Amino acid sequence: MTAKESTVRQRKPTKADPADTETVTPTKLESTVTPAEETPKKAAKKSRKVRSRIEEDDETTPWLDVVRVISFLFVVSCGLSYLITNGESWFWGFKDRPDILQTSWWKQKYQAPTYMTLEELAAYDGSDPDKPVYLSIDGNIYDVSKGRHIYGPGGSYHWFAGVDASRGFVTGCFSTDRNGDLRGVEDMFLPLDNPDIDSKYWTAEELEKKRAVELKEAHRRVRAAVDNWAKFFHKSKKYHFVAKLQREPGWEGPLKPLCKHAQDGREFRKPPGAENEE
Repeated sequence: MTAKESTVRQRKPTKADPADTETVTPTKLESTVTPAEETPKKAAKKSRKVRSRIEEDDETTPWLDVVRVISFLFVVSCGLSYLITNGESWFWGFKDRPDILQTSWWKQKYQAPTYMTLEELAAYDGSDPDKPVYLSIDGNIYDVSKGRHIYGPGGSYHWFAGVDASRGFVTGCFSTDRNGDLRGVEDMFLPLDNPDIDSKYWTAEELEKKRAVELKEAHRRVRAAVDNWAKFFHKSKKYHFVAKLQREPGWEGPLKPLCKHAQDGREFRKPPGAENEE
C-alpha cells in the first residue's frame, strides 16, 4: 500500500466513540409560553376582578344614593321651613301653617262648595280651642283661625265669629247686629227730613223725586259696603273660604230697627250746592 492510499483511507469518517460522545440528560421542560401569549390571560383575569368589583359596588351604590337623596331633602326642608315660618323654626314647628299645607285649603280648591246651616256655623265661634274659627259675610263662610286673637273670645271682633254678621259689618253695631239681614240698613245713608229747610228749596213733587234718588243711592252704598268686606275676606291670604251658608226661607225674621250707632250718624238733608261739602 502506497502512502497516497494510506492518506485517503484516513480521511474517511470514523465512527464516534460512544465514550467520547457527550451524554444529554433529559431535563424538565421549561414553559414555552411567550410574553405575547401571557398578556391576554393576565388581561382577562384583571377584567374579571374589575367586573367583580363593579358588581359589588353596584350592590352598595343604591343605598348610598338613597342616603344622599334623603340628606339633600332634609337640608332643603329645613331651609324652606326657615323661610316660610319667617325664621320661626327649622323644622316646621309653627302654630299657623300656610294654606298650601292644610288639607282644608286644597279641598275647597278642587271640591264643590259645601253648605253649613246657621246652627252648624254657631259651633265655630272660637269657644272650643280644638275647632277652627269661622265667620260668614254675605252668605260665604271663611276660616279666620289665624286671627283667633281678634275673632276668638275676648277679641275685638269676636261678635262676628260663628254667625253671618253682614248687617253688623255695615252698621258698626257689632253686639246687636249679629245677623245677615240687610233690610232697613239703607236708612243709615238716608238724610233726615227738615221741613223748614226742605220747603225752601224743593216743592213737594221735587222732594218726592229726590227721596227716590236718595233711596237708590242708599241701597247702593249698603251693597258696596258688604261687597267691600266680602272682597277683603275673599282675597285675603290669611283667611280662606270653607263653605256656603244654607238658610231657610224667612230666616230674616221681623224687620229690625236701625241700631242707635247707625241712627246717630244720620244728618239732615243739605241744601243744593252743599251736598259735597264735608
